[in-house]
Amino acid sequence: MGRIKPQALLQQSKKKKAPSRISTSTIAFLALVVVLVLFFIFSGFKHFSNRPEDRAEHGFSIGRKGLVESKKSDVPTYAIINTSKGPITVELFKDASPEVVDEFINLCEKGHFKGMRFHRVIKNYVIQGGDVHSLDTAEEWTSKGKQHSQLDRSVKHEAFMLGTSKTKHDSKSFELFITTAPIPDLNEKLTVFGKVVKGEDVVQEIEEVDTDEHFQPKSTIGIMNVTLEQKI
Repeated sequence: MGRIKPQALLQQSKKKKAPSRISTSTIAFLALVVVLVLFFIFSGFKHFSNRPEDRAEHGFSIGRKGLVESKKSDVPTYAIINTSKGPITVELFKDASPEVVDEFINLCEKGHFKGMRFHRVIKNYVIQGGDVHSLDTAEEWTSKGKQHSQLDRSVKHEAFMLGTSKTKHDSKSFELFITTAPIPDLNEKLTVFGKVVKGEDVVQEIEEVDTDEHFQPKSTIGIMNVTLEQKI
């Protein structure tokens, strides 16, 4: 048996080690897989980057308008004013009076209303909580109370509406007014930003307390705290 020459063995070894050619269809398939992988990665990144807006009640927010709607949905809808006579639940008008509602919520979170007294109570008119040394005199409020029945009635100032003074004030002078009767003449004085939806009996109980000649309650009636809720 003849020996195989070294040159022939080298050529056979090269033939065995030579890689097989990849077909065009295989290359196309691999390219498609790469494209799909990149697409899913990009889609996943886009989805997670939009998650803060996705928490809004109305789904994905698109543009500035959608972002505003998303922020509005985060604003509490109700405030529960816990008084020494019981809780008063108020629905906040966050669309009609957004700036006042934002200020009110900010003060609630800072505990501004904790310990606030209802320092003026005028029967069939309004109860007022806030600064005992406010500028409005009791006589002025009384004259308004006597005149309101002769004026056209305003839907905004029906009974059990929550408002605050329209005059510019700092956070310390933010007062609360709850009407106990329709008072249209207060349109020029108050900004209504909520309505009592539960606890009308508590408002009426506060309204019935004994007061002095300056309409100040003879016994202390105050706000213990205010809690904010999305639902009740």
